[in-house]
Amino acid sequence: MKLWMVEELHLILKSTPILRLLKKHLDTFLKGESGLRVFFPLCGKAVEMKWFADRGHSVIGVEISELGIREFFTEQNLSYSEEPITEIPGAKVFKSSSGNISLYCCSIFDLPRTNIGKFDRIWDRGALVAINPGDRKCYADIMSSLLGKKFQYLMCVLSYDPTKHPGPPFYVPQAEIERLFGKICNIHCLEKVDAFEERHKSWGIDYLFEKLYLLTEK
Repeated sequence: MKLWMVEELHLILKSTPILRLLKKHLDTFLKGESGLRVFFPLCGKAVEMKWFADRGHSVIGVEISELGIREFFTEQNLSYSEEPITEIPGAKVFKSSSGNISLYCCSIFDLPRTNIGKFDRIWDRGALVAINPGDRKCYADIMSSLLGKKFQYLMCVLSYDPTKHPGPPFYVPQAEIERLFGKICNIHCLEKVDAFEERHKSWGIDYLFEKLYLLTEK
């Protein structure tokens, strides 16, 4: 598995309206429910993890960068503990002292070896676009295995001309989402927003959109 640069991912997420999209569609995502288990694939140091935890939800993330995990806890002023993941040699899980945030430091592809359980919600804020196209089916199978009953799976992907920029971040058309998740999920595009900035011209592209999808149980 090859992941595109974490720093570039963080830059893109900070410079786009992705969090405004989440806020706008939050009621659709949460449906007024409390005490949910929310999963963040390739979580980095996403600030909204603390937001969900502060509102009574249990947050579980996976991130291959230990530095990113430590920076999350430091920047959010959260005390934490760490312990080895016995099923994955060299891997660790970092847990907030409050107990409602657990971040697994390992490859997403090693996650099935752990007993991580099922989730009510998944928030993919840039994970699928970071996965090599050849690894997408494996990634989708892992995500599908984590879905609990009556799940809500919110996913943000990028749309641009792939003939001008090969990625990463990778172009993910709706047909690909249908191929990966269509057998078990209803797929609905909630919104498409213009995310193109001057710096994206260096990619050789002249447009860039973020598309927010909601996947629900069939």
